[in-house]
Amino acid sequence: MRYRIGSFEKAARALTAFSLTERIVFIAVAGIFAVSTFFLLVELNTALTIPVPTDGGSLTEGVIGVPRFINPLLAISDADRDLTALVYSGLMKVSGAGVLVGDLAESYEISENNLMYTFHIRPDATFQDGTPVTAEDVVFTIKKAQDPNIKSPRRASWEGVAIEKTNDLTVVVKLKTPYPPFLENTTIGILPSHIWKNVDATQFTFSQFNIEPIGSGPYKVASVKRTAGGIPLSYTLIPFKNYVQGKAYISSITTKFYTNEDGLIDAYERGEINSINSISPHSALALKALGARVESVPLPRVFAVFFNQDKVPAFTYPEVRKALVETLDRNRIVQEVLSGYGAPLSSPLPQSLFGAATNTESDLNAEIESARALLEKNGWKANATDGVFEKTVKKVVVRLEFTIATSNTTELKAGAKIIKENWERVGAKVSVTYFDASDLNQNVIRPRSYDALYFGEIVGRDLDMFAFWHSSQRNDPGLNVALYTNITADKLLEKARSTALRTDQIALYQEFAKEIEKDYAAAFVYSPDFVYVLPKNISGVNLSSVTIPSDRFINSNEWYIETDRVWNIFAPDETEQN
Repeated sequence: MRYRIGSFEKAARALTAFSLTERIVFIAVAGIFAVSTFFLLVELNTALTIPVPTDGGSLTEGVIGVPRFINPLLAISDADRDLTALVYSGLMKVSGAGVLVGDLAESYEISENNLMYTFHIRPDATFQDGTPVTAEDVVFTIKKAQDPNIKSPRRASWEGVAIEKTNDLTVVVKLKTPYPPFLENTTIGILPSHIWKNVDATQFTFSQFNIEPIGSGPYKVASVKRTAGGIPLSYTLIPFKNYVQGKAYISSITTKFYTNEDGLIDAYERGEINSINSISPHSALALKALGARVESVPLPRVFAVFFNQDKVPAFTYPEVRKALVETLDRNRIVQEVLSGYGAPLSSPLPQSLFGAATNTESDLNAEIESARALLEKNGWKANATDGVFEKTVKKVVVRLEFTIATSNTTELKAGAKIIKENWERVGAKVSVTYFDASDLNQNVIRPRSYDALYFGEIVGRDLDMFAFWHSSQRNDPGLNVALYTNITADKLLEKARSTALRTDQIALYQEFAKEIEKDYAAAFVYSPDFVYVLPKNISGVNLSSVTIPSDRFINSNEWYIETDRVWNIFAPDETEQN
């Protein structure tokens, strides 16, 4: 019987025949070949594969305040809204690109007259307790939002709207008049009716499900850490695997609560949390200088000083309003007060929704001299004793003297100080009073009890300026805090509100803005940025659609920390992604 010597055995015999030097050279060459082959394969793998998100990692956020209502109908604080955005989902949602897309709704139709909206619920949609989402849940949620006894902050969005189910997965919403921005309202989170239906209006705000919520959103509550007195210290959320837009990648999001910004910053610097938002611009700038990842995006908000012509006779004179509007050092406020996290503004239209910021570069000294000359030309004279401009009309002396009311926050106090300084150089006597947020809203804004109001308006994605400027909104609960009246502006606002095409809406609002600017109805100051400090290893975050802080979670199910590599042919088609 013959035996063949294996190749390996032959190679071993050949190697033993080598001299010591030949063996060393051979082993070295073989080693170089092996290493080269390894790196070649790595490069080939990199060239033929792409990184894709995969499950894993965690995020720990810090928030000021403690949640009381993790409920889409009751949420009032940032802590409430943050957790509500993660736990609940609505018929529609805003995508990372800022476009309204279906969430619980698989599809929808709008009638030709724009009065009826029909939504078809995804048959695979479920709540986090495994119960299917049905039309009954949608109808229940909206009717609860409309219930005056619930006192929902979302009630105004659903006033006069009729809703009914036509089958288990279809709901029909009917409006009295066309309102194109209405679709934005359907992003409201849907409550599970099987849990809430036995909770009456008097018990609604006290239900345990306000702090132990069950929704159908991307994350569900896994645990709550509390003090000995039962006050929440933190919430830990994990992905809801049956979320209709796909299971979220990040394995856990923990939200910890702090009483103030100092505590929040200290916790971040200690490494107790790795993400914070809505901090002061100065704090953001300091953290960025230390190497933190700081993301910012313009907010659709307008900060301005609104003139109450009903309270201050001097404001009824257009030359006075013009003199004040044109002598604000907006750039200084943005740089000194906002640390650059904002844009100067001289229009009611926020930068984030209407394009580039208004160019407000000017020679302030020249503007002040021009303003004083304008006042003098129209009969105003500086008082010999205190230098304040005044004018005598029918034997009545009208003085350019007023008080600015504003919120007791660092940014608004600092901004008001600069505004006061600017206007006193013009010849006005200006004082400033500060109020806590609730006091300002209830006792100053609602009864319109102010001379001038330094205040910020949240315009929102729907571009609806009606509540802020239409003459019908001059009294509470309207938000026309300038008490502005202009027939042309009213007609433009009404037309914009019933116009479906966004390009047409923008054109109408630009015409409306010209009316506001022509009348010097308010002294616009700036549009601020949303500031978010987050870990460098998180990808997929899209802040382009943020209008309020909780909007940062709009595409939270797409955020990821860990990645894997797959061959190109197995990579998910981006066109199929939500």
